[in-house]
Amino acid sequence: MPTVSNFPTVSDTESVVEAAPSEPVSVQTAVRDADASPLVRIRSLLPGLARAEQRVAKVVLEDPASVARRSITEVALAANTSETTVTRFCKAVGVGGYPQLRIALAADTARTEARTTRNLGGEIGPEDDLAAVIGKVSFADARAVEETADQLDVATLERVIEVVANAGRVDVYGVGASAFVAADLQQKLHRIGRVCFSWSDTHIMLTSAAVLSPGDVAIGVSHTGATTDTVEALRVAREHGAVTIAVTNFPRSPITEVADYVLTTAARETTFRSGATASRIAQLTVIDCLFIGVAQRHMDASVSALDATRDAVGSHRLGVRPDGRRRPRETGKQ
Repeated sequence: MPTVSNFPTVSDTESVVEAAPSEPVSVQTAVRDADASPLVRIRSLLPGLARAEQRVAKVVLEDPASVARRSITEVALAANTSETTVTRFCKAVGVGGYPQLRIALAADTARTEARTTRNLGGEIGPEDDLAAVIGKVSFADARAVEETADQLDVATLERVIEVVANAGRVDVYGVGASAFVAADLQQKLHRIGRVCFSWSDTHIMLTSAAVLSPGDVAIGVSHTGATTDTVEALRVAREHGAVTIAVTNFPRSPITEVADYVLTTAARETTFRSGATASRIAQLTVIDCLFIGVAQRHMDASVSALDATRDAVGSHRLGVRPDGRRRPRETGKQ
């Protein structure tokens, strides 16, 4: 099983494999981090729950504050299931039992209320004016960053940073919106002198994976964790000895089966899922943490490389500062 740090909707630019099995499977300890929101865990594990347990999950997600005040019998009735199923659901999402779930939900509700007094919601309707759209988008993006950071397992990230920092070559795979995230990591690592490539074409991804070897690293970026192209490329890379890393929102998704390490995000996609909005922000948060960690491992070389790359493009910037003042002509630096 991979090392893991923490109901997907599929982007219309992504092709996907079959959904995760309905029976729940074991989850690593990191996913059960007490500091992470129970709602984040429930959303990420929802695809792998049995159908009756999914009904319980939806009751919880729709009104967590209400569930924190209700008895197990009331929740079972609301989900059209039994008390035994509610208990089984609690164990499946790592909270032990129903009393522990109520406590966790109450605490999470208090944290949320303390964080913001605005109830912006997530769904954007046709009646929303532009100001409301801006508020909801910014709130969703900020929440994705905060919740991703809260549930990101530091020990797993530390090991990932170590293998990437020592890798002979790093190949990053992503399709659709995830391809832009893969390209961002490639550009960042390239600027500090690390050998890194990003690929989004299926055939090139597979041929890239086929020439990797022990000492190399392959990173697959997929919000759903079920993108066929990315999963297959990571599988081929692993077969050829490369260390494989997955960045996904769902720790039970197919991509985790071919990954040595899994870094999870915590994004909630809403009305315009095809835009891959909050998921991209969450993925970039993980990528930035990974990049900074790698740069720290080679601090002197990284700073030198960043200076060199900045100087190289300095002459291609207009001779004014961002504040409008003229830049000294002798340097192209910002």
